[in-house]
Amino acid sequence: MQSSQPKSLLNIASLRICESKQMPSSEHSNYQDNLANASLPIVDLTAFFKTTKVERREFAARVDDICQSIGFLVMTNHGVPKSICDAAWSSAKLFFNQSPKEKLNARSEDAGCPRGYTPIEGESLGKTLGVEAPPDRKETFSIGPLEAPVGHPQNDDFNFFYGSNIWPKHPPEFRSVWSEYYGAMEELGAKIMQMLAAALQLDENYFVEYHSHHISALRTQNYPSLPSDTLPGQLRAGAHSDYGSVTILNPDPSVGGLEVKSPTGNWIKAPMIEDAFIVNLGDLMARWSNDRWVSTLHRVVEPEGMPGKSVQCRQSIAYFMNPNYDAMISAIPTCVVASNKVRHSPILAGQYLINKFKVSN
Repeated sequence: MQSSQPKSLLNIASLRICESKQMPSSEHSNYQDNLANASLPIVDLTAFFKTTKVERREFAARVDDICQSIGFLVMTNHGVPKSICDAAWSSAKLFFNQSPKEKLNARSEDAGCPRGYTPIEGESLGKTLGVEAPPDRKETFSIGPLEAPVGHPQNDDFNFFYGSNIWPKHPPEFRSVWSEYYGAMEELGAKIMQMLAAALQLDENYFVEYHSHHISALRTQNYPSLPSDTLPGQLRAGAHSDYGSVTILNPDPSVGGLEVKSPTGNWIKAPMIEDAFIVNLGDLMARWSNDRWVSTLHRVVEPEGMPGKSVQCRQSIAYFMNPNYDAMISAIPTCVVASNKVRHSPILAGQYLINKFKVSN
């Protein structure tokens, strides 16, 4: 896919990004204000790896600005073959089109298992913010790592993340195409982490050791067409932040609903895009950066429709890139300065993720 602006390292969707590494506070504030009514920034990933050293530093500085201000971006020229994306999308659609009984065959008997099928209203993401929230109007199917690492103690935490995946019987190609998509996301995630390391002025391989036996999850969400009657405050997905390093979302190109909270408190409508991903930072990345970067609240709302009528079905596939379960997440030394002392105690990545999962289910 060719960038629509090949001469530009970064298309910021009509937003001005300060050229300097350290943006003056007044300019950074103005940039945040401009985001209130803007679309999400667009980043051409291929351009990052084809720049000169000087251009690479400028590119990284602009990514740093985005990560400080909104923590969300649209990624183009990502390098993942369209055929892999299409196959995963089609197999997910076929799975969700089955009867409830057939889908429940892919549900774990263990209510605390993060893999397999979760029916409509089986999760409440809003609860992860520490508040009471109604269940989400969606159904999901999730897998974890395709292989468990060797040489690690087989305790409960280990099995929570590396237990066997639950594969549906139908469609028959589901396992193979999803395994291929998972592998493609692993490769893309590694490239994104290189870019983020550069944005923090670190060695580009800084995060590699923290993802050597990662606990990343791949999940497809289906937001079915349901009657418009809802519980008070009920959404397709309640407001929440993601938990791990980064999320790589393949969104529905035809049906909207994803909204991102701007620095000024307004909700930005995420674009409906094709052959591009929406990438956002998770909580653990924010903790790594000592809150220099933001893990931003987002939600999925019902698209506008006729009163009293069912709304359109929406689908998405999200790859939640998470560190190793035994990775200790603490503030990166270069993100700790006199004006920004350490804000969080170190925490094991696995424990943080388990705590969030238990609250939402």
